[in-house]
Amino acid sequence: MMFGRHPVVIRGGGDLATGVAWRLNRAGFPVVVCELAEPLTVRRTVALSSAVLDESVTIEGLVGRRIDNLDELIATALAGVIPVVVSPGLPPIDASVVVDARLAKVNIDTTIDDAETVIGLGPGFTAGIDCHAAVETKRGHHLGRVIWEGSPAVNTGTPGIIGGRGSERVLRAPVEGRAEWECSIGDVVTEGDRLGSIGGVAVSAPFDGAIRGLITSAATVGVGVKIGDVDPRPDASACHEISDKALAVGGGVVEAVLSRLGSDLTSGSSE
Repeated sequence: MMFGRHPVVIRGGGDLATGVAWRLNRAGFPVVVCELAEPLTVRRTVALSSAVLDESVTIEGLVGRRIDNLDELIATALAGVIPVVVSPGLPPIDASVVVDARLAKVNIDTTIDDAETVIGLGPGFTAGIDCHAAVETKRGHHLGRVIWEGSPAVNTGTPGIIGGRGSERVLRAPVEGRAEWECSIGDVVTEGDRLGSIGGVAVSAPFDGAIRGLITSAATVGVGVKIGDVDPRPDASACHEISDKALAVGGGVVEAVLSRLGSDLTSGSSE
């Protein structure tokens, strides 16, 4: 790989993090993804986190594979495969770049000293304080822009508009309980169709569209937790493609990494 001596660790393996991994992998960086043991990813068909339960996943030609032996992480990444490791913290490898893509809306535990280059995605990060650069994740004119001083837009709690639909796109658990689905990601549905249930309480389609994402069946969630996403555009193929938003944010991360790397090379501080 062109940048084989500069491993990147991405914290989080959701759909946005996967767009970042896809861009970095295409640019020639070895990438390692860290995830939780029980991911609650909604857009599972385009998320590397799916490898935690499914052992492996292929997304637009990018292969992610669960790796339990930490000694295999770098070799796997250098082979072009994304190793997905269950690790709430940073794995014990010498990473040049750390990207916090957990999208927690707050900075949980990332510090600017975690690597030579630390990048935070979305609200909760301040460039120059807890990361070297932040990338805007809010849909709109600034999506994907690199922020070298200051912070991304604050969290509004309202999803961006797609096909004229905003917050109603998001399915949330009506009660605490176990998810049981009667449909699959990519299915085209009609308003009112029963999609499944949470804790025995029915979940229905809020409008006509395609099922863009669902948490894994058998997952147990709390009330109000995001459990699904309906796309008003009835294009099932889009449910299996990395989103424009994820690719835009990924492009911003690549820009930030290359800018930092170029600066290091100019100053003679990196090979």
